[in-house]
Amino acid sequence: MTDDSGYIDYREILELPEKYKPADVIRTYKKKMKSLVIEISQGKVTPEQRDRYLLLMAQLNAAFHIFRDRGRGETYLRERDEVIALEAQWRAVADDPEESDALRRRYDQALRNFLAKYMEELMLEAGRDPDCIEHSGWDAAHERHAGRILRQYRQQRYHQIHERLPYYEITQPSIDWKERAGFVDSLLSERE
Repeated sequence: MTDDSGYIDYREILELPEKYKPADVIRTYKKKMKSLVIEISQGKVTPEQRDRYLLLMAQLNAAFHIFRDRGRGETYLRERDEVIALEAQWRAVADDPEESDALRRRYDQALRNFLAKYMEELMLEAGRDPDCIEHSGWDAAHERHAGRILRQYRQQRYHQIHERLPYYEITQPSIDWKERAGFVDSLLSERE
């Protein structure tokens, strides 16, 4: 959908403005879901396309489920901003090993909780919502298949985020291969 640095932004999925109204959420969700369902029904769907469509459907359901309730939407945005702020704090102290390690641990736990809640649990919960079921046709078979896809998606996002984070460089070991070869030769000569 969009480049959100790994932190899914459900507002962007529904293309909502910063000051959105509940009617915007409902109208945009119905329009996007209808076009997705039409696209799915157009022809034969390969397993890769099926996985992609299930993920898109789950994302749309989750975005609708989150933002149609103003309180849930504000909680999501606050928790997302907190995780992003923790990453920024960690980056700011990356040169101090003691403080950096403590922030890394806090950040990693917050990131895992955020991804589990908003990229797996809430997506599945949204699929059980009667309004989402009505518009997306989501059912128990979708949920069973989506569970695997969402776990995989969450792990991909986790690794995508961690690839850009400030870990300390690990120096390559210095190996004297001639010395090692001599040592191995001496061991082998002792055996004979």
